[in-house]
Amino acid sequence: MKNRTLYAVLMFVCIVGFWLFENFYTPATYSDPNGSRTNVVDSSFLPSSTTGEIVEHRYYTLSYSEPHEQAEWVAYTLKLEHLTYDDRERPYFIEDPKVSTKSADWRNYRASGYDRGHLLPAGDRRFSKQAYNETFYTSNISPQDKHFNAGIWNRLEQQVRYWCKKNGELFVVTGGVLEDGLPEIGDENVDVPRAYYKIVLTGSSGNAKVLAFLIPAEERKEPLQDFLVTIDEVEKRTGINFFEMMPETWQSRMESKVDTDGWKF
Repeated sequence: MKNRTLYAVLMFVCIVGFWLFENFYTPATYSDPNGSRTNVVDSSFLPSSTTGEIVEHRYYTLSYSEPHEQAEWVAYTLKLEHLTYDDRERPYFIEDPKVSTKSADWRNYRASGYDRGHLLPAGDRRFSKQAYNETFYTSNISPQDKHFNAGIWNRLEQQVRYWCKKNGELFVVTGGVLEDGLPEIGDENVDVPRAYYKIVLTGSSGNAKVLAFLIPAEERKEPLQDFLVTIDEVEKRTGINFFEMMPETWQSRMESKVDTDGWKF
């Protein structure tokens, strides 16, 4: 009888402990909230922010949308030396300490049926522990269908790495298409985008080449080329002005057409 009582008490303590851990434990931040970045993207290529909530981390920059509880865009530089195969321990997803309204809690995704899909891929930041861990801020994730996340979205991420190896340094900006009337998950009503975009630029402003993709948020088997669109089309869907600091003549030339010259698929 004593053993049974002790066993019941231990089980109760374990259950309560697990519940407290799951619901209240948050590890320390992965970077100094007041620290400076060292791998700054070219500011002349950054998009506009429709929310005014621009967050600068050490290895990427984002614009956070509080109404949608995720980033409207994440921008970063991808260099050849970033593409390592270092084995990193997967950290916890945690709230972004630099988002003034706090980014969504990861628990919103639990039992939602959606993956916590990275915008800046963790695989692009294996070159250092801090760079890798920073991709696990919830400001860098968005609800994605698991087949989309592991399928065509993953194929596009791998294609970007291939271009980095072939073409050299890239500027990448990516996010979900955030609009009214989207389905929502969790207590904080995290919006589930119906489509995602990715814009990839190589070269400097004078000799830049750029591609834009717009992909429905479901697994698709078509070639990636089938999802190429103009930047003007992405701007129309998102309300974001990409490359807003570039001259108007540059924007007109680069954003109004799809040019695959120099991009090997």
